[in-house]
Amino acid sequence: MPESLPKNDLLSVRNLKIEATSYPPGEPPKTVTLVENVSFDVQKGKVLGLIGESGAGKSTIGLSALAYGRGGASITGGQVLLNGKDILTLGRNGIRSVRGCKVCYVAQSAAAAFNPAHKLGEQVIEASLRHKIMTRPEAEKRALYLFKVLGLPNPETFGDRYPHQVSGGQLQRAMTAMALCPNPELIVFDEPTTALDVTTQIDVLAAIKHAIEETHTAALYITHDLAVVAQISDDIMVLRHGKTVEYGTTQQIIEAPNEDYTRALVSVRQTKREEAADQSNTLLNIEHISAGYANGFKVLHDVSMHLPKGQTLAIVGESGSGKSTLARVITGLLPPSEGTITFDGKELPKALRSRSKEELRRVQMIYQMADTAMNPRQTVRDIIGRPISFYYGLHGAQKTERVKQLLDQIEMGDRFLDRYPAELSGGQKQRVAIARALAAKPELILCDEPTSALDPLVAEGILNLLLKLQEETAVSYVFITHDIAIVRAIADSVAVMHRGKLVRFGPKSKVLSPPFDDYTDLLLKSVPEMEIGWLEKVLTTRKMESAGN
Repeated sequence: MPESLPKNDLLSVRNLKIEATSYPPGEPPKTVTLVENVSFDVQKGKVLGLIGESGAGKSTIGLSALAYGRGGASITGGQVLLNGKDILTLGRNGIRSVRGCKVCYVAQSAAAAFNPAHKLGEQVIEASLRHKIMTRPEAEKRALYLFKVLGLPNPETFGDRYPHQVSGGQLQRAMTAMALCPNPELIVFDEPTTALDVTTQIDVLAAIKHAIEETHTAALYITHDLAVVAQISDDIMVLRHGKTVEYGTTQQIIEAPNEDYTRALVSVRQTKREEAADQSNTLLNIEHISAGYANGFKVLHDVSMHLPKGQTLAIVGESGSGKSTLARVITGLLPPSEGTITFDGKELPKALRSRSKEELRRVQMIYQMADTAMNPRQTVRDIIGRPISFYYGLHGAQKTERVKQLLDQIEMGDRFLDRYPAELSGGQKQRVAIARALAAKPELILCDEPTSALDPLVAEGILNLLLKLQEETAVSYVFITHDIAIVRAIADSVAVMHRGKLVRFGPKSKVLSPPFDDYTDLLLKSVPEMEIGWLEKVLTTRKMESAGN
């Protein structure tokens, strides 16, 4: 533990152990240890970052500060001391008096945390009224103060809006206001910016940091992004497999990590692939595409770009820029209102149902959420085998042999043949999704943010796999992302989109070099760097630029 921490801590967790019961198919139930012998301290007004890969126990540990075990998990050992009192011994009524009052929680998805039928203001002050912490006028005054601190637009009337009437970044800040309103002693932030675009993420991070400084609330900040946690935390605990890997000050963890795993996290995705010198041999040509949805809302406006054979085109932009809509147009899921898609010199039918089996085979897709893209009742053998049967008519032993080949190709092996999606990690599921796409032997794969839900080290493994497969098979990729680091790592050419329009397109070296248009400049400056004080520098630069204008 950091030696600088004094003994008068707000939160002290000692030798925490959390277990759950697993029910393997055809086997008796067994106890699984999720968190083992974890200890840490948080002072008032300080932030402890909990970082690690999926399954490391970050959220499970964070929720223990509310004496809560989710998904059947139980706290079976240790102490959770809040101001010296073990909240695990309080009983049901005692814990109720702590949750939403002394300890509050900010979830990853603010959209799922708000009731769409109630105004934001009413929901922000609800806990303060329910716990009788303050009167309605006092709570409303407190909410207005927090709306101002968090930089929300028109703070006097912001609370009159419904959740669907504000942006994702505004909703996440409103959720932070809801957590801060009762004047809690501790807030647990569970990946509060993971679902946000980099440009929005900066605003939310700055607002959270400012609010913590203003209110002197302590916080646990859970994330898998070390560059993000470096901007907001005083101390960092690195976790893996439910155990502490390393625990120290933010400066020590970032600048002088002691453990190999921490060093790997700090150095992840530092390499860049050089772009192809010749980008003339076009496979996919997108010309003057405009498209919208049945409600008349137009999403894409006269978009044109191309992709050479065997190369990677990265389409980058924030949420709502039209990236995924363009992918739907390419696949035929959304016929465009104007423009053409030409593949290998031949115009593709606009609608999916009008395309031949061969045209379908040549263009495949890998989705962002492998969980929702797979049938949970099918084994890996069935999931990968389906396109093999559909496109090539193989069955039985021949099909199984081809599935094994693909599992070897994605570096998993045939021991996974009969596993179900629930028995796979996030990275393994995404590898299976890649194998399913490869099973059709496509010439083009559309990758729609396939690593955004993964931890940095796992994501790096997926990116390296995709690059290796490209070298082996000469497959082309359209890679949709909002992560500039990924663009630098894998792209040959880059298209920057904003509000349905193409604002910049060309070889990676040109698109990512100045002079920039205003939006590309903002996008590039918004990518968090593994540097203490980076957030403050960016905000200072923004203020200076605004003052100059």
